[in-house]
Amino acid sequence: MVTTVGKVLSVNVGPVREFDYNGRPAKSAIWKSPASGRIAAQGVNLAGDDQADRKAHGGPDKAVYAYAVEDVRWWEQEVGRALAYGEFGENLTTEGIEVNSALVGERWEIGTTVLEVSAPRIPCWRLGVRMNDKRFPRRFSEAGRPGAYLRIVVEGEVGAGDEIRVVERPEHDLTIREVFRIYTRDRAEAERLLAVPRMSESWRRWAEKLLQKAKGCPAEAAAPGCR
Repeated sequence: MVTTVGKVLSVNVGPVREFDYNGRPAKSAIWKSPASGRIAAQGVNLAGDDQADRKAHGGPDKAVYAYAVEDVRWWEQEVGRALAYGEFGENLTTEGIEVNSALVGERWEIGTTVLEVSAPRIPCWRLGVRMNDKRFPRRFSEAGRPGAYLRIVVEGEVGAGDEIRVVERPEHDLTIREVFRIYTRDRAEAERLLAVPRMSESWRRWAEKLLQKAKGCPAEAAAPGCR
């Protein structure tokens, strides 16, 4: 069943920037700005967008990052200032859809694209740079409002004002918020990630290593019977 549950308020993109970090050169593309018109979603990116570290922040499982304006407004109260679209590094600023409650593997039709929810955003030091607060990554984790990475399943175009229609919901109960909670607080539940068919390989490896460690197996290769 197709359900219209929200819309895109802004599509945000940005190139890689160079900057100084603790006296050393660094790169990031976390600075995103609203784009006008229709934006192509192809391969592992939106047109005009980039990531400085594709291993950590890009690739097919992290092609597009969505963050809800409802969470942005919550953060405005926390930080005491207005926050612009794209300030969290999100590509899609959404309204009306509870991004953190989306199921892993859930599919959204936006414009002429179909995007698949893959994983929560895990904050790194670059978010602290963007927010001008070194403590912000910790605050972000404690808040439990991670937003969602999306895969591009059907290439097309997206734009501000597009409806977000949920066209498929898998038959499990593992949400983006739950994956984030397991990673940040309750790692004893890591095995739940392995039961989800569309969980990314990187998250599967993370869960498997935790389980191997808990059973006393070598982290690099589990002995027979350790899985």
